[in-house]
Amino acid sequence: MDLATPGTPEQYGDSDDLVRALGPAGVWTEALDHLPAAQARDVVQELEDLGYFSLWLSEGMRREVFVNASMLLGATRRMVVATGIANIWARDPAAMTAAQLTLTEAYDGRFLLGLGVSQAFVVEGKRGHVYSRPLEKMASYLDEMDAVRYESPAPARRPPRVMAAVGPKMIELAGRRTAGAHPYFVVPEHTADARAALGAGPALCPEQAVVLETDPDRARAIARGYAEFFLRLPVYRNDLLKKRGFVESDFENGGTDRLIDAVVAWGDADAVQSRVQAHLDAGADHVAVQVLSPNRGEAPLKEWRELAPALQACSGRTADRAASGHPAA
Repeated sequence: MDLATPGTPEQYGDSDDLVRALGPAGVWTEALDHLPAAQARDVVQELEDLGYFSLWLSEGMRREVFVNASMLLGATRRMVVATGIANIWARDPAAMTAAQLTLTEAYDGRFLLGLGVSQAFVVEGKRGHVYSRPLEKMASYLDEMDAVRYESPAPARRPPRVMAAVGPKMIELAGRRTAGAHPYFVVPEHTADARAALGAGPALCPEQAVVLETDPDRARAIARGYAEFFLRLPVYRNDLLKKRGFVESDFENGGTDRLIDAVVAWGDADAVQSRVQAHLDAGADHVAVQVLSPNRGEAPLKEWRELAPALQACSGRTADRAASGHPAA
C-alpha cells in the first residue's frame, strides 16, 4: 500500500462508521494491565458479552500498547480496541503507522489508533526524550505518518485515527488532520466547546471517570485519589481555571467537592448514565467511561456488569448513526 500522498481528513476513515463501531459508550481502563494476560483475555471476553462495543487502552510503563491491543483483539470477535493514547514520543512515525495498519488489516478494522503527545514528565523523566513544542511535534508527526510507504498487506483505505486534545489548538489540529478528538479529564462544558470547534463532521470521544458509589464521602475519597494527580497537570488545570469557572482555592487539599463532582461522576448507575448522557447531549459521539475502583489497579468487574444496561441505553446526536449496531456484528 502506497501511503506517500498525504490524505485529507475524509480519507482517515468515515466518522459515521467510526461512531457505529464504538457505540455511544465504551470502557476506558488501565486495570487489565495489572492482570495476568490469560485473566485479561477472560475479562475482555466478558465485556464483549455484556454488550460493550469498545475498549480504550492507555500507554504507560506497563504492557506495550500495540502488543496489548493485539492480545485483546485476538480474544474478542466484534469489539473495537482503541489506544487512548499511543504516545508519539515512544515510537517513530513509520513504526506507529506499521503497527496501526498491521492491526487494522489483521482484525478486520476493529483497531482504532488514538495518538497523543503525553506529558513532559513522562516523555523526559520516564522515556528520556526532549519534550518540546508539542503542537508542532504532533503536526510534523502526522505529516511523517502520511508519507510512510507500507509494503505489507494493508486495509483498502486509510484507517481512522483520533487524537488526544484538550486545548483549542490541539482540538483544531485533530479536526483538520484526523477522524476526531479524544479529550481526557474534561467536563460536559468542554465537550460542547470542542464540538463547536470541530464542527459537525469529526468524531468527538471524551473520557469520563466515574465512581459507582452512592455514599458521598466514600465516592469523593475514591475520586480524589484519582483526580489529585491530574489536577496538577497544566493542560487540565488551565482548562478548569480559565474556562470552567473554578478558582485556585478549588484545587487545594485534593480539590473541593464542587471541583471533584465536576470532573468525576459518582452515584448509582442512573447518575453515571446521566453524566455520560450530558456529554452526548453536548455533542459527543462516544464517551469512554473509566470506572474507578477503590483499589487502584483492580478490575471493576462488578461495576462494569452493573453499568452495562445503563450505558447501552445512552443516545445522543449520533443515535441514528449508532442505532444500526456494530458493523461487525
